[in-house]
Amino acid sequence: MTVAECAAGFSVLMTGAQLFSTGVAAVRCRKIPQPFPVPDPAPPVSLMRPVRGMDNFEEETLRSSFLLDYPDYELIFCCEEADDPVLPLIRRLIAAHPGVPSRVLIGRDDISANPKLNNCVKGWHGAAHDWIIMADSNVLMPHDYIQRLLKRYTKDTGLVCSTPIGSRPQSFWAEVECGFLNTLQARWQYAAEAIGFGFAQGKSMLWHKPVLEGHGSIEALGLEIAEDAAATKLVRRQGLRVGLADNPFEQPLGVRSFAEVWGRQLRWARLRRVTFLPFFLLEVFTGCVFPSLAAAFAASVYGYDAAPVGVLVAALWMAAEAVLAWSAGWRMTWASPFVWLFRDCMLPVLFTTALLTDDFVWRGNAMTVKEEPAKVG
Repeated sequence: MTVAECAAGFSVLMTGAQLFSTGVAAVRCRKIPQPFPVPDPAPPVSLMRPVRGMDNFEEETLRSSFLLDYPDYELIFCCEEADDPVLPLIRRLIAAHPGVPSRVLIGRDDISANPKLNNCVKGWHGAAHDWIIMADSNVLMPHDYIQRLLKRYTKDTGLVCSTPIGSRPQSFWAEVECGFLNTLQARWQYAAEAIGFGFAQGKSMLWHKPVLEGHGSIEALGLEIAEDAAATKLVRRQGLRVGLADNPFEQPLGVRSFAEVWGRQLRWARLRRVTFLPFFLLEVFTGCVFPSLAAAFAASVYGYDAAPVGVLVAALWMAAEAVLAWSAGWRMTWASPFVWLFRDCMLPVLFTTALLTDDFVWRGNAMTVKEEPAKVG
């Protein structure tokens, strides 16, 4: 087989994977005409939200916790410091919604190198119910939030998660972050789940407590630097699967800077490198850059004009993402395909940087992916 034939085959293969992943995500994430009904019976649920500082839209996202159409749930807010600036807001929201059982737990359990997990330990052990949801503070919860998660839990499920969907960007770099979260990362997660490789996502995680309690409890999630990677491996070891909720949940972004978007994407990429290396090594090919270049090269060898062929392949990739964003009701403007193309040009640089560096900062905590995680027991 010649080099040109290999290049053409690679381009066709990756474009096929692009069409498959966008098709799967379009089906799973399509807009629904009405909220999901409450299951009968409706098991009581503990909803745990770790908080630290004030994010964009913090009041709106935290208030959504109190407005769920679910008959029996409690709210647990976990915070490390008694003087955290988010606590007055939380206490005001609790006072405004006396009908929702709610409490704030202060303190930290140093069980791992992961500060978010350390913040959640007290909430897990203090939860009153066997169904527990761990949800980041920047997740905007629809009224049927709990129902959507419970709907995906079946007898062979060990964990149900939801990938975040970026919305309401108010700067160019927030638009880029929408491109990363929505039509890139979300669609690949749904495609992976469709072929039996579901991965946990830490934004929203629904646990049935016995799944963790018999295998080291929440402390077992400290065996990896990222709690969602540890959760994925723990669930798979039990012969169970990680499910993804249909119609994933919104994360309003507001203004984002280059440093914020780059730092967040680089942190996630480094974590994927040390927790799921074989899958990470494929990420450099998930954008349209290399398939388009490969198609252009093959076209030139076969005597065709290279530039139009390369542009056509890139346009096909962007069109597939546009169909996905439209069908799901995600952020899309006339400029979105150009933003997605820019994002894809960033991917090789992001991949190389994540491959060669280890240190990062998360919410003021200096961390490294080489750090030894805490041991359970």
